[in-house]
Parts: sequence; C-alpha cells; structure tokens
Amino acid sequence: MHEKTIARVYHRELLGSLVLYAVILVATIKYGRGMPEGIVRTLVLASPMIGFFLATWAIARHLKRMDEYLRQFTLENIAIAAAVTMGLSFTYGFMETAGYPLLSMFHVWMVMGATWGITGFVRAWMNR
Repeated sequence: MHEKTIARVYHRELLGSLVLYAVILVATIKYGRGMPEGIVRTLVLASPMIGFFLATWAIARHLKRMDEYLRQFTLENIAIAAAVTMGLSFTYGFMETAGYPLLSMFHVWMVMGATWGITGFVRAWMNR
C-alpha cells in the first residue's frame, strides 16, 4: 500500500474509534452515573472502553502496514514514552507517600500520550 493510502486508512480507522469513544463517553456520563449500583451500571460506565479497544486495534493494524523503518521508529517512540511514563509515575508514587495529592490513573495515559507525541515530534525533527 502507498504511504498516503496507509495514512488515510489509519486516520479514518482511528478517528472513527475516537468518535465512537466520545459518543459513548457522553452517553455514559449523562445516563450511567444516575443508574442504581450493580453490574449493569458497571458495564455501562466501562462501555467507553469499546472505543479504546477499537483505537488500539487501529494502531496495531497501522503498525503492521508500515514499512520496517517507520515501524521501528514508532515502536522506539512508544518504548521511550513508556519508560518516561514509568519513571514519572514511580517517582510520583514516592511523592504521594510524602503528602502530595493522589492522582487518578487517567493521568498516566495523558503523560504517556503526550510523551509519545513529543518524542515522535522531536525525533522526526532531529532526523530531518
């Protein structure tokens, strides 16, 4: 597949999964919080993960479609982001024992995603 075609397919798949995630999330926030406690409420509140899993699937498919150089470059970016996130979350765990406020696990993904994006941008800029 041509690079532009690959990118177009990836963006369509990823955007579709993120739109689905957003729609389910809004519905979950609007209707799920008021439901009585139980397994149905738990399933409803966890349902935005459907969009997350579809996004993960789109990313995995995109990695399979890439050439070897881009695949290696992308996986290195993910590894760097994972290492930075691991170091920051581990460090903050010690800071929590020193009295810093507890952070939600949602913060871990935000750090990982931001680090992945910044790493990719900086490495691509340095390799020009």
